[in-house]
Amino acid sequence: MAEKTYLQAISDGLRQEMRRDPRVFVIGEDVGVYGGAFKVTLGFQEEFGSWRVIDAPLSETAIMGGATGAAMMGMRPVAEMQFADFVSCAWDHLVTVAAKQRWRAGTPVPFVLRLPSGGGFSGGPFHSQNPESSFAHIPGLKCVCPATPEDAKGLIVSAIEDPGPVLFFEHKHLYRRIKGEVPDERYTTPIGKARIHQEGDDVSVITWGAMVYTAEEAAKQVDASVEIVDLRTILPWDKAAVLESVRKTSKLLVLHEDTHTGGFGAEIAATIAEEAFEDLDAPPKRVTAPDTPVHFAPVLEGAFLPQVSDVVAALREVAEY
Repeated sequence: MAEKTYLQAISDGLRQEMRRDPRVFVIGEDVGVYGGAFKVTLGFQEEFGSWRVIDAPLSETAIMGGATGAAMMGMRPVAEMQFADFVSCAWDHLVTVAAKQRWRAGTPVPFVLRLPSGGGFSGGPFHSQNPESSFAHIPGLKCVCPATPEDAKGLIVSAIEDPGPVLFFEHKHLYRRIKGEVPDERYTTPIGKARIHQEGDDVSVITWGAMVYTAEEAAKQVDASVEIVDLRTILPWDKAAVLESVRKTSKLLVLHEDTHTGGFGAEIAATIAEEAFEDLDAPPKRVTAPDTPVHFAPVLEGAFLPQVSDVVAALREVAEY
C-alpha cells in the first residue's frame, strides 16, 4: 500500500495495464510529449513509445473513430477527451457506432474513454460539465464515476478489461485534492457495484464522484445518522444496494453535480418510488446543480455547484419530515 492522489492512482492503473497487455494503447490530445493536460500520462511516451501513446490531432471525432476501429480489430484503446465537455463532438461515433456495434454484428468494442469532468476551478461552461446522464440511458455503454483513489485505480483496470465501451468520468477537482491508500499490485474493482462510504440509520444519501465528500462534510453538521452510498458506477447502477439502504433508513436524498432536469438522480428517485414506496417515511429529495450552464465567475460557480450548506439543509428537511 502507498498513499496516492486520485490522479496518481489512475495513472498507476493505466501504466500497469500497458505493461501487462501490449494491446493497450493511449490516444488523445497532448497525451504524449506533454503528458496530458492534467499529467495523467506524464512519462508514458518515454516508456511505451509514440505508437502506444499517440498524440492525436485536435479532433475528438478522429480520436473516437480511431479508438472504435482499433477496438473492433482487437486492440484495447484508452482514449482521452481533454475535457469531458468535448465528447459532444464525438457523439455519433460513440453513441451510434461504438455503443451499438455489439448488438449490430456481435463485435466487441473494448475501449475506455477517459473524461475529465466537473467544476470547482472556474472553467466555465465548456470545461466544467458533468455529462454522465447524457450517456446513462444509451444501451451498450457503461459509465464509471470513481470517488476514491483506490476505486479509481481498480475501476480503470476493470474498464480496460471490459469487452464493451466504458466511459470513465474523472472529477478534475479530485485529481490532486484527494489522497488515499492504494495497493501497489494490480487489482480490479467491479463495475456496477456500489460502496457504502459511511453507514447510518436515519437518511440515505445516494451520490457519486466529488459529491461523496460534500455529503460526508454535510453529514457531520446534522443531528441525524446519515448513510452515504457511493454508487461508483451509474451504468450499470447497483439498484440492490440502494434499495437495501433506503429500506433501512426509510428516507432518501440523491445528490449529484449534474444539472437537475434529466439528471441520473431522477432515475434513482423514480426507482425508489416504484419499488420501495411503502418503505419510505418521507418523499425522495434531490440536491443538484440548477438548469443553467456552469458559470465562469467563482461566486456564480459556487452558487451553481451543490454546496455543503445545501446538503445540510436538505438532510435536515428529510430527517425531520
